[in-house]
Amino acid sequence: MLLVIDVGNTNITFGVFDQERIITTFRMTTKLLRTSDEYGIELKNMLVHNKVAPREIEDVIVASVVPNVNHSLLSAVIKYLDKQAIIVESGIKTGIRVVTENPKQIGADRIVDGAAAYELYGGPVLVIDFGTATTYDLIDETGAFISGVTAPGIRTSAKALWEEAAKLPEIEIRKPDSILAKETISSMQAGLVYGQIGQTEYIVNQTKAESGLKELKVVATGGLGKIIANETDAIDIYDPTLTLQGLRIIYNKQKKK
Repeated sequence: MLLVIDVGNTNITFGVFDQERIITTFRMTTKLLRTSDEYGIELKNMLVHNKVAPREIEDVIVASVVPNVNHSLLSAVIKYLDKQAIIVESGIKTGIRVVTENPKQIGADRIVDGAAAYELYGGPVLVIDFGTATTYDLIDETGAFISGVTAPGIRTSAKALWEEAAKLPEIEIRKPDSILAKETISSMQAGLVYGQIGQTEYIVNQTKAESGLKELKVVATGGLGKIIANETDAIDIYDPTLTLQGLRIIYNKQKKK
């Protein structure tokens, strides 16, 4: 079995694949820094809890956008799973070519999402990841990563509201019944959710207009992406496991070298 690990700014997401079939997924928070032993013990416990014996893990691949987590996490993989993880970094075979002005500035998660969307759904494709940041990445029909847009994520915007405005409370992020809010909580929910829908539709439409790719496929992922995808025709496909699938796809490409 293959263990894939996506280290994001908010969560570390793990997935276990048996060939192309995803067996289980689980998460731990990124914010809490851990030692290699803490990562290792927690990882083994989570595998066992999800009915995967640690000895069944044959290989590991990791994509990370949080450098200060990497040493302890990778050391845990070596110490507790006895595996040397493959790292998604410059020079690795992904199936797409980054042709932006500074390719090394593109995060590993965006490369992985782009590789997955292009492999699974074809190009041209616009990949939207609703995470800590909301990112929009354009892959053309040849598999070239040609452009990206970065905006604050929904939770990031929400956190800014309740941390920076003294009288605004922490709220659940969900779509209210109406945009015509009559009290504080639903007014915040309306601003966050409908604002994100409007941003999404505008960026998708502007990308199509400026690129000339009128038949551009739009694929979304990320924890809160389903809320937005359900409310707009601008998104064609919502795939919650896109990043994990991308790690599996990239892993397979290394084995075919």
